[in-house]
Amino acid sequence: MKLERYLDILTKSIWVFHCNSGSCNGCDIEIVATITPRYDIERFGMKLVGTPRHADALLVTGPVTKYMTGRLRRIYAQMPNPKVVIAIGNCACSGNVFYKSYSLDGPVDNIIPVDVYIHGCPPRPEAIIEGVAKAVLKLEKQKEEIQKAGAAK
Repeated sequence: MKLERYLDILTKSIWVFHCNSGSCNGCDIEIVATITPRYDIERFGMKLVGTPRHADALLVTGPVTKYMTGRLRRIYAQMPNPKVVIAIGNCACSGNVFYKSYSLDGPVDNIIPVDVYIHGCPPRPEAIIEGVAKAVLKLEKQKEEIQKAGAAK
């Protein structure tokens, strides 16, 4: 996709909730970097919110530890529909070097459905912005499907 298309996509406001499910904080620092003036994702409408009940998207970093499995499912259940899940970093996508560790229940897609994967250790802010743009496209498709289903009734 070209940058102009991303800018068009990101002009729609998307509220995100961030969940660290056991990461080393490298991905969390890169998420915060997207909000700083250098990248300033907030100008495109992405906003971190403090509760999953207000979120359109869930950003998950790190492999899911046994301690966080139930909490991650609860956070996902609290989000209103339509919603998207974005797995950020190699650990969230595949487990990376911690794959099959005794303290993990696996990557995020073993626990909840994932819509967008952003690979990297840690991923660059540009990759996070691209992933959010893809998530916005998926949200738009889900909203259209819900509207069609409502009109059919």
